[in-house]
Amino acid sequence: MIKAKNRSGAVTAVGAMSGTSLDGVDVAEVTTDGHDIFGFGATGYRGYSAEEHSVLRAALGKWHQAEGLEAAFEVVQRAHVEALAEMATDIVGFHGQTLAHEPRGRGTHQMGDGAALAEALGKTVVWDFRSSDVELGGEGAPLAPFFHHACARYLGYERPVAFLNLGGVGNITFADPRIVAPEAEGAVLAFDTGPANAPINDLCNERLGKPYDAGGALARQGTVETGALELFLADPYFYRIPPKSLDRDAFAEMRELVLELSDADAAATLTGMVAASVLQGMDHAPEPPVEVLVTGGGRHNPVMMQMLAAALDCPVRNIDDTGLNGDMLEAQAFGYLAVRVARGLPTSCPSTTGVRAAVGGGIVSRPSR
Repeated sequence: MIKAKNRSGAVTAVGAMSGTSLDGVDVAEVTTDGHDIFGFGATGYRGYSAEEHSVLRAALGKWHQAEGLEAAFEVVQRAHVEALAEMATDIVGFHGQTLAHEPRGRGTHQMGDGAALAEALGKTVVWDFRSSDVELGGEGAPLAPFFHHACARYLGYERPVAFLNLGGVGNITFADPRIVAPEAEGAVLAFDTGPANAPINDLCNERLGKPYDAGGALARQGTVETGALELFLADPYFYRIPPKSLDRDAFAEMRELVLELSDADAAATLTGMVAASVLQGMDHAPEPPVEVLVTGGGRHNPVMMQMLAAALDCPVRNIDDTGLNGDMLEAQAFGYLAVRVARGLPTSCPSTTGVRAAVGGGIVSRPSR
């Protein structure tokens, strides 16, 4: 049962998210005061055309000053203006499009101009959420953990619960709702577990000309190659103490590990790698969670969900079963974070990104009109 809370100071914000799967822009409303969540509202989606997808895909891995980014920039800006135009709100959380992420090297690159978006929409836009975190020694990702913690409290959990997001990359948040402030010690621990849908999508695109393994149909026909799985799990990333984060293409060698396999066996093996990486990540849980709530596109893959259920020692549940919208959770997260930034509240802390101290990232851009 969700307890009634004081709504004083609550506003309705819209978050906009374009993930590494490059399928389109999700937009979603959340009503919050920056601490508690009071409810969720309208949602929307603006898909990328095949041509736009190709343009964005060609820009992946490029940094700010690279040549040939103009077309990708135009796609990102146009898609977000169109997705947000009909949303009735005065504040927008704009994530942008991640092209490259190397926190221990060149930093992070989220394509998009929030100031230009604010002018186009006539609304306040909060953007560039990751840079401040990286500048202070953090990984810049994941950024949804504070929102996950608020969701755990919104749903009425009384013991720790895990939120597993399976997008292009997998990330997990262990949230303890008994601790009210997300930046407080012990409230959250978060990190990227490993690759998720990105390598499977790439396999389907390269071998079959399909964007993804719909319903896990290809993986269901195959068998996991245990030798490839063992080589994958030998990667040093899995032995690093969190917090830690990944770029979409950080495990490019996965392609080599399944190169000689049939399409079905390759898909099954890549799917098995996702489940195995989550199992490795569970070793870092401060306390066993009561259940794992799965969000992101991976929850629509029944083979992936079955592998997770077989691998983990706690219940694995599609987050939609709680009444939340797993397709819109990341967009909602950036609406929530936008309000926190606007009100001077932190958006990350040492246990989420490894940043030296709790920090509130983001730039607030207001329209001139």
